[in-house]
Amino acid sequence: MRSLGRRGFTLPELLVGLVLFSIVGLAIYKVFLSSERLYQQQTQRVDLQQNLRAATNVLPAELRQLDADEGDILAMASDSIKIRAMRELAFICTAPTLGGSQPLTGITMVVRGSGPGDSLFFGSRNFNVSTDSLLVYYEGSTSARTDDTWLPAKLTAIAAQNCPNGAAGQRLTFNIPTLSGLQSNVNGNITVGSPVWGYEYNVVYRSFQTGGQWYVGVRNSNGIQPVIGPLNGSGGLVFSYYDSAGTVTAVPANVAQIKIQLTLQTAQTVTGLSSPNPIDSITTWVTLRNNLRRAVGS
Repeated sequence: MRSLGRRGFTLPELLVGLVLFSIVGLAIYKVFLSSERLYQQQTQRVDLQQNLRAATNVLPAELRQLDADEGDILAMASDSIKIRAMRELAFICTAPTLGGSQPLTGITMVVRGSGPGDSLFFGSRNFNVSTDSLLVYYEGSTSARTDDTWLPAKLTAIAAQNCPNGAAGQRLTFNIPTLSGLQSNVNGNITVGSPVWGYEYNVVYRSFQTGGQWYVGVRNSNGIQPVIGPLNGSGGLVFSYYDSAGTVTAVPANVAQIKIQLTLQTAQTVTGLSSPNPIDSITTWVTLRNNLRRAVGS
């Protein structure tokens, strides 16, 4: 049989093919790399905006509940604030029995609600004996307001107990220091329907560094943990404090407004930009409760 001649590619043809393949591959790689960079940029910017929105929710919501005149601000600086942080709010359905010797120890009362989400119970979590103390509203004389105040109390025990109308509730056992001045140790001076705050003492919000990046962290009995960030360096969190006249103050009891300035950056570097970690900032004003309000220009 006649053999068929077989002819392969010559070296110049192979070289031309490799050059063409390299050009097409390089173009595809550049398109892929550009798409990946664009996706990374958009993802990091979305995360940055979400962190900014979280900042406008977390810190103002925490600080807005403070009453500086009642001692809720324990210490303050430009990069940190130490507070007694409100965690629960409930209402009395069985009033405590006053009278007898002082200090008042082992007092009990029943508050409405078995925990978060239950009727007339407000807060992010339930009362905690190991970390929480109480502020109990003292009514005193119903015909005068001069004796009305919040009584600090030490929470010692919690147990489930229904209210007189059958609604779910909690029996709180607590101690009250000696009443003095306009307050008297007379039964009936803490009334049904009075509010009860549960607060955690010595909660600190401040900037701190971990893993080479700066964050806004909260330090409590469980240690310190990041809540917002990363910040754009150690100066990414700045607190400023103003009294009711809009004047900067260094006295915790005089604080009526707190200015919060946050500068955040992306968590990851973004290639292809003049700044590898894009930044954004936000300024928020918080007016504390039970203080005179006055508009302050930024």
